Amino acid sequence: MTAKIRLYVQQPLGEGQPVSLPQAQAHYLFGVMRLRAGDTVALFNGTDGEWQAEVTEVGKKGGTLVCRLQSAPLQMPPDLWLLFAPIKKARTDFIVEKATEMGARRIMPVGTDHTNSERIRQDRLQAHAVEAAEQCGGTYVPEVTDLQRLDRLLSDWPEERRLMFCDEAKVGETLGLPTETKPGPWAVLIGPEGGFSRAERERLHGLAFTHPISLGPRILRADTAAVAALTLWQEHLGDWT
Repeated sequence: MTAKIRLYVQQPLGEGQPVSLPQAQAHYLFGVMRLRAGDTVALFNGTDGEWQAEVTEVGKKGGTLVCRLQSAPLQMPPDLWLLFAPIKKARTDFIVEKATEMGARRIMPVGTDHTNSERIRQDRLQAHAVEAAEQCGGTYVPEVTDLQRLDRLLSDWPEERRLMFCDEAKVGETLGLPTETKPGPWAVLIGPEGGFSRAERERLHGLAFTHPISLGPRILRADTAAVAALTLWQEHLGDWT
């Protein structure tokens, strides 16, 4: 029987491999979900796929599961980064969750000239990515990096990685994605609620690896723009094709 509960762990997974649970996960499985010895949980760690694991020890402060059967191989998302300027807490959480579900491999909050939030809780956002992967059936959890300045990131940008720059100044124009699909790494850049500054826009347009695009006939909120941009990229250049 396939388990209904999925749990991300940071331990190796394989046939017969025991997995020890920390107190928080033990409380969730045994105190909240009321699992007992013999019940099954789906485990994944981002490298070994998904495994059906049997509960063998139940405790208030811990527990043990044993991997019995691999139920899904590791499915890596495309080599795609999402760069976005943090906004209000709940909407930033939304961006991280949806980027995880839609197949971003790395999620990178960036500071721009008009960014509203100058600080983030990287550990909290990473936890949201884990929860999203648990709920959507993913076997990989994207890394959520700490906040970094966009200008510094562009100065050290790997030139082989192309950048899909979602430019609100191009609203109403045609999409603008490259017509030829090339293998290799990509990134998507979403700006802040106040838009990119003139200096940022001029710099981005002048970079050889940048592909400015329009997201349609209307200016979108930052969280909506992230979902729209990831959808467009996945449909035209990603693993939805």
